[in-house]
Amino acid sequence: MICKSVNLPWIMGYIMRRFLRSAMVVFSWFVVPYSKYTNMKTSRRKLPPIKTHLLEIPAVDLAKMIRTKQVKSEEVVQAYIDRCKQVNPLINAIVQDRFDMALEEAREIDRVIAKGINTVEQMEELTPLLGVPVTVKESIAVKGLTNQAGRVFKTPQVAKSDAPVVEQVKKFGGIILLVSNTPELCLLWETYNKVTGQTKNPYDLRRTPGGSSGGEAALLASGASLLGLTSDIGGSSRLPAMFSGIWGHKPTPYAVSFKGHHPTSDFPKWGDFFTIAPMTRYAKDLPLLLKCMADPTGTKLTLDKEIDVKKIRFFFMDNDGPSGMMRPLSRDLHAAINRVANDFNAKRVNIRKMKWSLDISLSAMLTMENIETIYHKTEEGEKPKTICTETVKYFCGCSDSILPSVIFGHLQNFMKIIPNSRHKQLATIIEALKTEFRQLLGTDGVFLYPTFPNTAHKHYRIYHKLLEPMYMAIFNTLGLPVTNCMIGLDKRNLPMGIQVVANPGQDHLCLAVAKEMERRYGGWVRPPTEEPLPEEDEEQEEDEKLFKDDIK
Repeated sequence: MICKSVNLPWIMGYIMRRFLRSAMVVFSWFVVPYSKYTNMKTSRRKLPPIKTHLLEIPAVDLAKMIRTKQVKSEEVVQAYIDRCKQVNPLINAIVQDRFDMALEEAREIDRVIAKGINTVEQMEELTPLLGVPVTVKESIAVKGLTNQAGRVFKTPQVAKSDAPVVEQVKKFGGIILLVSNTPELCLLWETYNKVTGQTKNPYDLRRTPGGSSGGEAALLASGASLLGLTSDIGGSSRLPAMFSGIWGHKPTPYAVSFKGHHPTSDFPKWGDFFTIAPMTRYAKDLPLLLKCMADPTGTKLTLDKEIDVKKIRFFFMDNDGPSGMMRPLSRDLHAAINRVANDFNAKRVNIRKMKWSLDISLSAMLTMENIETIYHKTEEGEKPKTICTETVKYFCGCSDSILPSVIFGHLQNFMKIIPNSRHKQLATIIEALKTEFRQLLGTDGVFLYPTFPNTAHKHYRIYHKLLEPMYMAIFNTLGLPVTNCMIGLDKRNLPMGIQVVANPGQDHLCLAVAKEMERRYGGWVRPPTEEPLPEEDEEQEEDEKLFKDDIK
């Protein structure tokens, strides 16, 4: 009878949770010294200052200026091209550009506007992005540009057509400048690969801009881009937005077409978790860009709906349950999030099932079938890679892939040995959480929640913080729209962020709150023009404290 009462799936779940937490502490012993070593080689130079006012005008206003002939599209595009050439040698965010073609498109737009073929009102309605430059994550297909998501191929993989979302943006007048860097197959919350290399944070080149949309975030934060097309399956748009002090929104599932992206999957519920997402330097531009990105046949959003922020109900949490799995917030972030909650009169809630964020997110995402990995799609004429062989090659320094791509196959295999009854239990929790959020938020409520427990860390340190992105991944699992909002700088002058979550189809609430937060807290701040100050390694001190807590 005693044996029958033992819940084996839950015991396995407990063991896995403790193993993962302990593994992160052990990883820190190796990751932190390696990070210190590599950063010794990293330049401490500052970015050149922004010298033209054209680079600091929101897209909404810039588009109006172009339509009304106050400025030419060519001038704007040239300004952004010049800025890209200025900062890219430092941040390494650009994979391939199309500057010459973009300039020609801008000149043609200027000629059309000069002829007066359409009225200003018609241009605003039909082509609201007319003449405005846009940058795109390299994993999203842009015709004629590389599209291999950081994978090493003997022959460059060039997109033969535009992804549907790129077609939409072009239709509404946007001018594509370039494609930006991403980790291999978007499988990491840091941006580096064996093709383009490592992208750096404009606020401190020794730190990461996050991932997997780190190239876009670095360009936006450094003033080299204004609007960016990114993607999000586990915070890939929101974490870079937070680390880089800008705005990233994960839309309601199927509001934006997810086709034309690497990696992809033919799994029926792939679109429940994955979406292409807008990223902007200014919060006021998010509704405009999302409206232009929207799939005409997808989930409809009411982005033009007028919202009185005072009538929105606010709720918040500043921890994950707590689950004991994800590290608590840094002092600065904890204070900032509680300040925001107080400013918006948010009610503190305790959604206890959030403590299962890690378990349910891993179960839902790693059990999806036919996801594109290095073990599936290979170059024509090449033999498929095997997990064991590639693992050996990696640790011998002979692999063309980065660690997450190599171990992803192991993670998928590991999930297969977990009893199906455990996955069913976790699926039940997912549905219960969806119901709880639906009842809590309704059509007039938002939930404030941390994006990540610390501001931008130094390169590679994500490898001992692989559990913390579950602060974000939980909302992919639940299918909720969510926006990362910039809420100020910490004591190191690094950007801080908070997530604003709403029910499906209520994206307009997230975006309205984002605009209000931009008004209250100032939004994007120019990257520093002074050398970063020497600092003690507080991150290592935090890791040592976590290890001692685990021993207890």
